[in-house]
Amino acid sequence: MSLFDFFGMMTNDIAIDLGTANTLVYKKNSGLVIDEPSVVAVSTDSRKIIAIGQQAKVMLGKNPDEVRVIKPLKDGVIADFQVTELMLRNLIMRAQKKRLLVRPRVIVCVPSGITEVEKRAVRDSVLHAGAREVYLISEPVAAAIGADLPIDEACGNMVMDIGGGTSEIAVISLSHIVVHNSIRVGGDKIDTDIISYLRKKNNLHVGIQTAEKIKTTIGSAYPLKEELSMDVRGRDIVSGYPVTIKISSEEIREAISETVTPMIDAIKRLFERTAPELSADIAERGIFLTGGGALLKGLDERIRKTVDLPVHVVPDPLECVVKGAGTVLDDVDRYRQVLIKKIED
Repeated sequence: MSLFDFFGMMTNDIAIDLGTANTLVYKKNSGLVIDEPSVVAVSTDSRKIIAIGQQAKVMLGKNPDEVRVIKPLKDGVIADFQVTELMLRNLIMRAQKKRLLVRPRVIVCVPSGITEVEKRAVRDSVLHAGAREVYLISEPVAAAIGADLPIDEACGNMVMDIGGGTSEIAVISLSHIVVHNSIRVGGDKIDTDIISYLRKKNNLHVGIQTAEKIKTTIGSAYPLKEELSMDVRGRDIVSGYPVTIKISSEEIREAISETVTPMIDAIKRLFERTAPELSADIAERGIFLTGGGALLKGLDERIRKTVDLPVHVVPDPLECVVKGAGTVLDDVDRYRQVLIKKIED
């Protein structure tokens, strides 16, 4: 009998992509059931949850002193254990539709560079949130499975997963990561770059939600065929009054260049440690981009021009990691070896 068989008949096991920006939940035999921002609004008096996910995110920058809006994950790992457990408990209950006759087994996606201490923190938080057993899978491996790459074959597959807090690059062969590089730079750093740039160059103070909207609307890593612009509302630092200014995609590209460059440098450093045979496979097959950061306009072209290799943005890059973990969940016997070995206390 396989790892999940017996109790799998009595409950719906789940896979969780516990991301800095978003948390996604895949339910066995049901597919993706939850996709929410990793944000929690908590009462400062009682520490009770007021809102989770999108409802909490809209409160960012607009909350009174009585309400604390928290992003409990930072750089891909847990920063606030108590709030993370509350968030996970809520998401697990929602995924199970509040019917927990048997607690679910859970697969959690984690960064490839995660430490043993951080692994235990993830495991313990998910157990306390209501899971019966917890298994971990590396995000690049889950992304490769979600992208339908032949990771079980003897060939090099390079995946770059760009999340909110981390960018993970890995070469995978025979169902294992051969070499990897993890940098704690991602979409959140791009948002703060935009905030800093507008403050310095335009004396304009904007919030994190406005910065994210700028990034997704006109942000780019490479010159566009038709450059874009948009009106941005914020507070003038000098006068203190609300103002509206027009910002161009060229300006935002300048603002985020110091974050995009390290991402590409991380790919170069990984190739220095990659065996020639695997490098030859990657030269033929290319680099596959997943995660929310893969949607940044022109990023694939910027990488392609720099490393002179094919670069592909996978379909549904935001969901690729959790779908890969869900594929493992649906066929554990086949993918058992991709799970991270059990953590010792």
